[in-house]
Amino acid sequence: MSNPDSPTSTTGSQRFQPIPPENLTPEQRTLADSIRSGPRGAVKNSSAATPGPLGGPFNVWLRTPDIGNIIQSLGAAIRFRSSLPAKLNELAIIITARQWTAQYEWMAHKRLALEAGLDPAIAEDIAQGRRPAKMSDDEAIVLDFSRELHETHGVSDAIYQRALDRFGEQGVVDLIAVNGYYVLVSMTLNVNRTALPGGAKPPLPELQAKGA
Repeated sequence: MSNPDSPTSTTGSQRFQPIPPENLTPEQRTLADSIRSGPRGAVKNSSAATPGPLGGPFNVWLRTPDIGNIIQSLGAAIRFRSSLPAKLNELAIIITARQWTAQYEWMAHKRLALEAGLDPAIAEDIAQGRRPAKMSDDEAIVLDFSRELHETHGVSDAIYQRALDRFGEQGVVDLIAVNGYYVLVSMTLNVNRTALPGGAKPPLPELQAKGA
């Protein structure tokens, strides 16, 4: 059961209420149009592709259009123009969502990860805080790099070298970027207590802290 007092809870009122399109300022409308006309608008069932007020983190970023436009442009490059294959990029995103218990982010990107070819068993193990039993070498590198980066705020020489040997310098930078960007997304969603579509039940269980 979700704890309404948890910082990651989606229970209770969303803090930044959706802005009806007709109430957008000119600057907000420019940002909204940019999001909807970009690659996100072609993603089925995404906030950018759904008529009406923008949802997800974009609803929050509308409050600061200049910064919001920079953030969404960065996110579009990280998500749609990464040198990493889509499956690995989405894997890094759901690892970040699990680290932050970002329920909305997990719900959206688990679907995209599975559509990109990720084994559902891997996603389930990550959701439960377990190391997946069966992964490809590439998936294991992304998992180990991402988790160590989140948990220790750096990566060891061994993990760095594995990532460098497999993905090259550009791939390592892209892997850092996708983890970092989706930390910002997670922060935005969790502070907002962004409601899950259709009143869905939070998909991620609360995990007991290590050593607790």
